[in-house]
Amino acid sequence: MEIRYNDEKNVQILIALMKEHGIKKVIVSPGATNVTFVGSIQNDPDFEIYSCVDERSAAYMACGLAVESGEPVALSCTGATASRNYIPAITEAYYRNIAILAITSTQYSGRIGQYVPQVIDRTQQIKDTYKYTVQIPMIHTEEDRWSYELKINEALLNLKYKKGGPVHINLETSYSSNFSEKDLPKVKTIKRILNNEKFPEISHKRIAIFIGAHLPFGNNLIKNIEKFCEKYNAVVIGDHTSNYKGNYYVNANLNFSQDNFSSKYKEVDLLLHLGDVSGSYLAIFPKEVWRISEDGVIRDTFKKLTYIFDMSEIEFFKNYIKSEENMKNISFYLELKEECERIEKKVKDIPFSNAWIAYNSISKIPENAVVHLGILNTLRSWNFFNISKNINFYSNTGGFGIDGIISTLIGASLNNLNKLYFGILGDLAFFYDLNSLGNREVKNNIRLLLINNGKGVEFRNYNHNANYFGENADNFMAAAGHFGNKSKNLIKNFTENLGYEYIVANNKEEYLEKVDYFFSDTRYKKSIIFEVFTDSQEESDALKQLRGLEKNVKGSLKNIVKETFGEKGIKVAKKILKK
Repeated sequence: MEIRYNDEKNVQILIALMKEHGIKKVIVSPGATNVTFVGSIQNDPDFEIYSCVDERSAAYMACGLAVESGEPVALSCTGATASRNYIPAITEAYYRNIAILAITSTQYSGRIGQYVPQVIDRTQQIKDTYKYTVQIPMIHTEEDRWSYELKINEALLNLKYKKGGPVHINLETSYSSNFSEKDLPKVKTIKRILNNEKFPEISHKRIAIFIGAHLPFGNNLIKNIEKFCEKYNAVVIGDHTSNYKGNYYVNANLNFSQDNFSSKYKEVDLLLHLGDVSGSYLAIFPKEVWRISEDGVIRDTFKKLTYIFDMSEIEFFKNYIKSEENMKNISFYLELKEECERIEKKVKDIPFSNAWIAYNSISKIPENAVVHLGILNTLRSWNFFNISKNINFYSNTGGFGIDGIISTLIGASLNNLNKLYFGILGDLAFFYDLNSLGNREVKNNIRLLLINNGKGVEFRNYNHNANYFGENADNFMAAAGHFGNKSKNLIKNFTENLGYEYIVANNKEEYLEKVDYFFSDTRYKKSIIFEVFTDSQEESDALKQLRGLEKNVKGSLKNIVKETFGEKGIKVAKKILKK
């Protein structure tokens, strides 16, 4: 009989990925909800299919077959209580680390608890049964496909990860009877590489190392990254929270943020992904991504992940620089660096704003200081401009909220009373964490720069969707008018009463008069609060000016399409431009 697959996309993707991950043995129990899956594989010669009416027995058969063959074995059952009968054997598999893939088919999850026949809740499993469980609903959008494809990859990888063990996929069906598909879709297969396995070859032409938020790098790791860059003509990118201080780093945040300019260097053949959540929002478009992390967890930030290297970063880079003679080719770095410097030189007299403050202050931060940046306008503004190599930057990008920024700064400052700790944040974030300023542990090594524009200015920036409402966005979205509504005395009186030194600026001239004092490496008797009053419109104008420094045809076309047709139009433009 001719091979035909069901038209349910989630079923197709599961089958395709099972093939890619080498899972061919399947023990099937009868039912209705798993017809779309079973009917799609029963005539496919890539699978060995066995039948068992009793799911309890089927699961134990899978244990025996998996141990004897040394291969993962899949199970397929229908709805109702069928899956419950897997539990004894799956418990056995859990404690013996046997690779069993239980595929339990189910109706639409919204029917759970509604007294629909044969619908039970499989969203949670007994702790010592499955080592990984995932729900795979029907696919309706490209975002659905990316997400579920990723989750299936992760499930199949966990069958053999570390000691391995049983994994559960709850596969939703619409009972489609359309078995007309001749071919399975192309799928993205993600593989996990351990340190003792063969590493994939690097033959890519344009390579970038993207570093998210990261602890300071040791000298040995930096040297290995530098050698890698020289050998493979790679460049390091990220933002200030990457804390990378080695050679071949380029701050591309301003360049890659241009509204009407699309740098050709945004497109890379291979992106190596290090670190945690980044607040850079770098617009970079890799063809392939390799993630390097000791946690071994899949993080598909750029939606192009193909490998996860479960090892330390230094182990990864040492492996790729040990085998051949060192060759120094740094043309990619030099070209991108030249383009970024050329664009930054175009920065002129931007309006008085967080960005203007960053531009006129970042070079004044003393060596060996620590800086904590607030979410999000501050983080973006200070990332636009280059820093000294001996300053560590942090931001609460893990949860990415405005709460706790001052408290985090205070906690950090307690570690070394001989070091200066700077905090830079907006007014909503400041008042959110106001009580921490009264902590008795605060010493004299804190400098807090508060940009007070009287609202959540992020929501009034020209390119934010909330700005569609204009001044009406102030009421609830930007939360304007709280906390004294830019009172000239509130923060002054409060902080001075707590023992801080308070200074203030209302314009560029006043700021320039006091900036050197604030960023001086001189130790003063008190910690300092520097409040700077700005206007939200000027904040937006400054951002627009900085993101409009450069133009080219490709960038202008994309911006026009985005403004006219939205994000969907961008996808059309990419196809036209063959990106």
